Amino acid sequence: MRANTGDQLLMHGRTVGQHDRTAEIVEVMGTRGEPPYRVRYDDGHEAVVSPGPDSVVRGRPEKQGEKG
Repeated sequence: MRANTGDQLLMHGRTVGQHDRTAEIVEVMGTRGEPPYRVRYDDGHEAVVSPGPDSVVRGRPEKQGEKG
């Protein structure tokens, strides 16, 4: 798994009834984009995570009006 600052980390719920969580990657602490990552959740909480196989990195979300 590789990521860049600003990418989104989607962590799928592991048990029935547990919702998926999305967080913004604010710091890549591993070499060459590898974990661990410092992430910020929607509620402002930050944590250092080493995502497992139930997680997916999504590219940085496009900002409205931004051209690629």
